[in-house]
Amino acid sequence: MLFMIIVKASKNSEAGNLPSPELREAMTKYNEELVKAGVRIMAKGLHPSSNGIRLSYPEEGGKPVVTEGPFSGEVIAGFILIDVSSREEAIEWAMRMPDPQGYGEGQIEVRQVFE
Repeated sequence: MLFMIIVKASKNSEAGNLPSPELREAMTKYNEELVKAGVRIMAKGLHPSSNGIRLSYPEEGGKPVVTEGPFSGEVIAGFILIDVSSREEAIEWAMRMPDPQGYGEGQIEVRQVFE
């Protein structure tokens, strides 16, 4: 079963601030554990939303409207794609992740991927 562990953006990540060396080390260790267990498919961080674009479709059948970032509301800072045997195992792996933003700003979401 594929699950995506979605790391939500914070004020720091949206400002383009990199995590502290200690947090980078903890995240590297966590990712190494995922790889060693054979469950990690991919892990990537995203540039701040100020570098992104958003397409919206305000009219059915109409052309998309392009909006340049930054965006407000919930924004994604990165993700880890894992292949595990159950929803419970995905949650267990997510619970092992260090605070991905540091400073008590971290928030993650676990979502199953359609296969």
